[in-house]
Amino acid sequence: MDFLVFQYPMISVQACLDGILLGILFALIAYGMALQWGVMNIINIAQGDLVILGGYIAYFMYLYGIHPAWGVIVSPIIMFFVGIAIYKLVINKVVDRDLFISILATFGISILFMQLMNFAFGADVVLANSDYGTTMLFNNNVVLPNSKIFSAFISILFAICLVIYMKKSKLGRAIRATAQNARAAKILGVDTEKVYAATFGINAALCGVAGALISITFTIHPYMGLPYTIRSFMIVIIAGLGNLPGVAMSGMGLGVFEEFADYILGTEFRIGSVFLLLVLILVYRRFKLSRKREYLK
Repeated sequence: MDFLVFQYPMISVQACLDGILLGILFALIAYGMALQWGVMNIINIAQGDLVILGGYIAYFMYLYGIHPAWGVIVSPIIMFFVGIAIYKLVINKVVDRDLFISILATFGISILFMQLMNFAFGADVVLANSDYGTTMLFNNNVVLPNSKIFSAFISILFAICLVIYMKKSKLGRAIRATAQNARAAKILGVDTEKVYAATFGINAALCGVAGALISITFTIHPYMGLPYTIRSFMIVIIAGLGNLPGVAMSGMGLGVFEEFADYILGTEFRIGSVFLLLVLILVYRRFKLSRKREYLK
């Protein structure tokens, strides 16, 4: 298959288009992580598990005869309050603490969520069938599932709405002020506790949207949250905090990388290639920082 990718251009086109559509969805998840990381200085290891929980909400709507596309409305509403509850119970105790403590806390939440989802929903791999069909391009040489196109469109729509909300609303301005300087924002009368809770809730809501779209487009099961956490983390460290265009480009780049890795190495190495890429990026960033320190000396 690796030779076919280079011998037949349409296979490369297929991989690129699939990767771009997939990467837009990754970018939505990463934007939520970047938002709460930038505001609260917390790396949320449970990010992927919130995504999968959002996917199960859409899946159970499908089981009860409701089209799973409605999950992109219902799931973020439910997940927003789930995020608020998690913040009130756990996260508020680790805000302003050492970053490693937040990693341990959210790692514990991740394990708890995996076990609860396994207990509540079972370990079977499930899919919410949308029956959207496919789109054929380039004389039927490229096939795009309409569910992927729908997912990309909804992801872009929610990202635009969130950007507008962050710029125009009172809470959005408070979140941005807190991200810039939490102490100064508190002195000026911003309720940072409310801002932190809302930020974590918004992050969980974005995970709910992404999870609903993933349940329509791919498959879900209780233990597949970690790869989505790793993808989000990788996108954020490449793009940087508060860089939405960078998050979008990094997400699409990661999606294209995964598709080519799938075609060249095989599906069984797809996730492994993502973890290997993360290691390489971290090693490169470490090397770059060490060179910068030597230059400053």
